[in-house]
Amino acid sequence: MGVSRRSAIKLSSLLPFAFMVPNPLDNKLSSNEHGPRGLHAKSLRLGIIGFGIRGEQLLRALGFPTKQWVEENREKEAYHDYLNQENLNVTITGVCDLFDVRASKALEASGVSARRFGNYKELISAQDVDAVIIATPDHMHAPMIIEAARNGKDVYVEKCLTHRLEEVEEVYQVVKTNEITFQLGHQLRQKDTYHKAKDILYLDVLGKVSLIQSSTNRNTPDGAWIYDIPLEANESNIDWAQFDSKNEFDLDRFFRWRKYWDYGTGLAGDLFTHEYDSLNAIMELGIPHSAMASGGIYYYQDGREVPDVFQASFEYPKFGLTLLYSATLSNDATRETMVMGSDATMYLGNNIKIFPCRNSKKYANKLASGIMNTESAFYEYPTKNENLDSVDAVSGATSRYFQKKGMMSTYRNGRKLDPTHLHIMEWLLCIRNGWDTSCNIEAAYQEAIVAHMATISYRKGKKVVWDETKKRVKW
Repeated sequence: MGVSRRSAIKLSSLLPFAFMVPNPLDNKLSSNEHGPRGLHAKSLRLGIIGFGIRGEQLLRALGFPTKQWVEENREKEAYHDYLNQENLNVTITGVCDLFDVRASKALEASGVSARRFGNYKELISAQDVDAVIIATPDHMHAPMIIEAARNGKDVYVEKCLTHRLEEVEEVYQVVKTNEITFQLGHQLRQKDTYHKAKDILYLDVLGKVSLIQSSTNRNTPDGAWIYDIPLEANESNIDWAQFDSKNEFDLDRFFRWRKYWDYGTGLAGDLFTHEYDSLNAIMELGIPHSAMASGGIYYYQDGREVPDVFQASFEYPKFGLTLLYSATLSNDATRETMVMGSDATMYLGNNIKIFPCRNSKKYANKLASGIMNTESAFYEYPTKNENLDSVDAVSGATSRYFQKKGMMSTYRNGRKLDPTHLHIMEWLLCIRNGWDTSCNIEAAYQEAIVAHMATISYRKGKKVVWDETKKRVKW
């Protein structure tokens, strides 16, 4: 569903021409009709490394759900949405996971073509693997990307790009040098709402933007990375040596790795990156001049190392704006992203609402005449007449959070689709046609630098600065 007739009339009276910034994936699909290889070209053979929560979601987005998921969701909307997916014409030929139980689940979902590999290097070097999907803890990203690129294998990897700042440049260079097709897993780039937001900014609806505020609020054990630990998990079915060569075997570290600096990137790399990449896609912000972060472990006194309350300020003097981010893992109030201009404020989440500023110069006449008022949105873009509280109960509170952020569904030509499915589809089309992806290594480089700037600032307790000339973070 597009904008309501009332909203469209209001907006058309304000703007000189209709929305015009196209969705990159729609461009690719349109081009595909005129010759380039599409989804039904020769099948691609994929390997997946990591089959935890996100790995299972990625495999399902490719068209390979587990039997357990199908049985649990067969009568639910989630299964209907899954059936709406395109056939991406891929086979899964390799799976790799350090936990035997998860590896077996991955094999069962992947079908008869798949075989298990004992470590990621064996999978990457396999002759029957054309490209790899990496859904491992953050500390494994860089070595796996580098190994894949040097073997000429295309890569789809989950965020954050790297675990440490010093890995970013090497990963960037090896991906560029080997010319692989690379996609970072920020699926919000496929969200219809965000493409509309880009249109709005392009048309200067908001006036001069000087402040952006984004946030993360979660209030469940899963949302705070306290995942269930399988009862059957033990030293005999987990390859701990590959996971961590320094510390003693620890189930909490293995299954709840996001709580520890040895493996994860905290709130900056894990959750802020969703917000940053979306805004970067819309506004082409790039790397800020400086970052200052603070926070602490204020609620979850469970031995974790990363903060559960976090805030960061990023300065962009070249654009004349500040980006603020704040997060808590112990409150679930909804806080939409706010893009604040001199004439209007855009609230951005699973939908868009724009309210005029009381002292707007652009809309002064319309405010004075009563055509506009500051209590009513003069533009709304709902993705669909959907009730966000109608998420299947089995999905739980964490999925409800992701749904409200717009990460679980979007609409294309009236069809409700998973943005992750669309993001992977784009990657596959780019592999087949030699195109560049929307979340390519350039965007990934910026994402990683920004996340690491915030983390370093938090851990050092000081402001950090990006030296654009030397391509270095200084503190």
